[in-house]
Amino acid sequence: MTDRRAGHVILGVNALVLGYLPAAWQSPLLKKDSFVDPAYWETIGRTAERGTLDALFLADVPLLSDPAHDANPIRLEPTVNWGHVAAATERIGLVATASTTFNDPFELAERLLSWDHLSGGRAGWNIVTTRGATAARNFGLPDVPLRDDRYDRAAEFVDVVRALWDSAVTGADVSHHGEVFALDGRLRVPPSRQGRPVLLQAGGSPKGRELAGRVAEGVFAAELTKDKAIEHYRLVKRLAHAHGRSPDDVKILPGLLLTLGSTEEEARRRNDELHDAGPAAYSVQWLSQSIGHDASKLDLDEPFPEDVLAAPEDPQTFQGSMGFRESIVAQIRRTNPTVREYLRQTRYSGSGHAGFVGTPEQLADHIEDWFHSGAIDGFNLQPDVLVDGLEVIADELVPLLRRRGLYRHDYDTDTLRGHFRAAAPTPRFD
Repeated sequence: MTDRRAGHVILGVNALVLGYLPAAWQSPLLKKDSFVDPAYWETIGRTAERGTLDALFLADVPLLSDPAHDANPIRLEPTVNWGHVAAATERIGLVATASTTFNDPFELAERLLSWDHLSGGRAGWNIVTTRGATAARNFGLPDVPLRDDRYDRAAEFVDVVRALWDSAVTGADVSHHGEVFALDGRLRVPPSRQGRPVLLQAGGSPKGRELAGRVAEGVFAAELTKDKAIEHYRLVKRLAHAHGRSPDDVKILPGLLLTLGSTEEEARRRNDELHDAGPAAYSVQWLSQSIGHDASKLDLDEPFPEDVLAAPEDPQTFQGSMGFRESIVAQIRRTNPTVREYLRQTRYSGSGHAGFVGTPEQLADHIEDWFHSGAIDGFNLQPDVLVDGLEVIADELVPLLRRRGLYRHDYDTDTLRGHFRAAAPTPRFD
């Protein structure tokens, strides 16, 4: 165990609209228009702030999701949605995903800084490059660029955005003429109370991690085991140091899929009922997307063939998340389950992101263990059904963490950057 110095674990919640499981929409606590109901989003924001959480995350998905395996086919644009939530809250940080492949750096810099200024310095940008031909076709392209090309564009895109945010402080024009972008000008938007939005990054490929080490202040990671999480944690911190940054400057926040109950048995029952109420093919579809192979064609009662687990022949054209695939393959290799056993296992252990099914006390144990082991700076929690799962986090989990000295009793900062800086520093590794 590593001795963490003063500070708190970071807690974010990935607001997957209604929840991460496809059957989330069936909750009696929801209405048919909760996707777009302002009152629903105000409740989410106020509940998270009641728990003094650091941030809420909301993804932008620039395509029509398949309702056969997604509880959330309708999504509001994140920066607009969080602008509304900011008006109903005071301190909770609000992070929006936005693509560097399908946006313009000047427009996005202006939009994000405007939102950051009006929210009082609570905005964060989760940098993604977007994958998949379906999204590309919405922008008049036959497919997304190759993976390395997307990250090369992302690296320059972020540099342009940061320079434009600096121009809001200095008043000096930006003159940028690079491989992808050419720009002469500056923003007229005033800087925010935190200077500029906090940068987060979610890619698990080598170039994604390199970008994280160079510019990110938070990493939305995908790690299924503590050993792999420690390995990833140290890698990104070393990359930050190699770029002349303090390892404390970048916070590592793996996703964690949650089903909570007052007893472990109750939590497992809830988890099973939600899975059973969803499409039977959900797990197979998710696994197929994640590993880049049609899992429905595999023999359910045989282990995964080696050719399925082997690295993609061409990582540049692989359509899934490299971070998800790496974590899933490592998990499969460790236990060598049959396909059927693995699909059953993912109900409880997660797929892509790690899963947790149990009580708030057991979750507090899990967070404490990973935190003191030097595997995380915090977690980005993803409840099965957001509307009541978030209440359990705010009203039951957070008090447990406070009693253990792992979490603050009230906000002592009022910007997202302040929340991150107040968190516990990176442990030292001898």
